[in-house]
Amino acid sequence: MYPIFFRLPGWLPFMGGAPITSFGVFMFLSFLTGGILLRSEMERTGHDPERAWDLVFMGVLGGVIGAKAYYVLLNYEALLADPLSAIFSRGGMVWYGGFAGALLLIVYEIRRRALPLGQMADLCSPTLAIGYAVGRMGCFLVGDDYGRPTDSWVGMAFPQGTPPTRVDVLESYFNVQVDPALVERFGQIVPVHPTQLYEIGMATLIFSVLWKLRVHDHRAGWLWWICLTLLSVERFLVEFVRVKDDRFFGPLTLAQGIAILLVLVGLWGVRRFWSPGAKPGAGEPKGVAA
Repeated sequence: MYPIFFRLPGWLPFMGGAPITSFGVFMFLSFLTGGILLRSEMERTGHDPERAWDLVFMGVLGGVIGAKAYYVLLNYEALLADPLSAIFSRGGMVWYGGFAGALLLIVYEIRRRALPLGQMADLCSPTLAIGYAVGRMGCFLVGDDYGRPTDSWVGMAFPQGTPPTRVDVLESYFNVQVDPALVERFGQIVPVHPTQLYEIGMATLIFSVLWKLRVHDHRAGWLWWICLTLLSVERFLVEFVRVKDDRFFGPLTLAQGIAILLVLVGLWGVRRFWSPGAKPGAGEPKGVAA
């Protein structure tokens, strides 16, 4: 894995020697990819394409704040022990917190700019899916958010992961009992499910579906509810093989509980906004979308 691509030259003031991490690079590429795609879609539908970068900025700001806030709430012991480290450390970013924070600020920006909310939601949907796929590549390269130990042919070890897939780490940090047969076969660094790659594949497939459906004749906002439903199903499924220590609902994790709720909300929205033949849809030009 490549947690650090390179370090900045030592002679640079303030930032000399600072690492350029793979996670940070792909976070940047995630928002850049989404921004370029959204800009193209806004131009296609007759909106000022530069407004796309305003929405992306709000997504970055809300995503970082929300992801960190969610993590801090889940790990309040660390917050009480060392507040500054818990809040300002590079680690500790949770997807659902970032999603909620980004959503709130993007909706605020859409309303502030008097843009059509339903149409903007549809235009943002494919960009959200592909941005998620790109961002997960950063998790893969840094060795984070991996799955449970496995002897399957798809298994991969992360000896320098965050944290590494060492037996003692998996058992103490994640409360996962590693099969002694795995230890005998692979040693102290065991392979795990590369759930980051699973998510990249599923998110890319979801993007393909949303991209094909982006010009539709249902009520504006219909594509957004499909996006919410599919991404929630994806997260629900991958959590079964994620290495987690928050399985509060029997075999289900907290993220799966949230995913179930979002799937139900998403299906309600798909049904509510389903209106064949209704105009305008997400692909209609500016001025005719509600």
